[in-house]
Amino acid sequence: MDELVERVDDQDRVLGMVVSRRQAIREGWLHRVAVTVCRDEHRRILVHRRSEQVSRFPGLYEVEVGGAANVGESYEQAAARELAEELGIRALPRLLFTFINRSGLSPHWLGVHEAVVPDAVVPDPDEIAWHGWLTEPELGSALLEWRFTPDSHEAFSRYLAFRAARS
Repeated sequence: MDELVERVDDQDRVLGMVVSRRQAIREGWLHRVAVTVCRDEHRRILVHRRSEQVSRFPGLYEVEVGGAANVGESYEQAAARELAEELGIRALPRLLFTFINRSGLSPHWLGVHEAVVPDAVVPDPDEIAWHGWLTEPELGSALLEWRFTPDSHEAFSRYLAFRAARS
């Protein structure tokens, strides 16, 4: 069964229309997606490779963990739910910023979060085939050498710019 999402406008306002995520992607309708950049206590970043069985971007690497916001969910609620589903952890991700992401399958609002998580995560094997912790320089090299999802490049570069502006 396909996920149900809410259509939003170019100002990220809910339009009151519930559609399947598959239809939102097919029609290019804006909807919300929440992702989290996960760090450990040593400031390493969690990177994972998507399972070959997932419908979107099978086998590609990702810098963030996440998925579509369900009907009625805030970005933070969706991000926390996705962390529990994909990594088996309870965490309170902090929303850093949102933007319209036009890379990937269709345009969508992307809420980028950050969370410090334990390095002993238990990924869902149906979603995640491999995971590892990388330092920022290691991740910089991996982004040039490995095949990442389209969201990963833009979301992570914006994440780094956001952090730099806060320093």
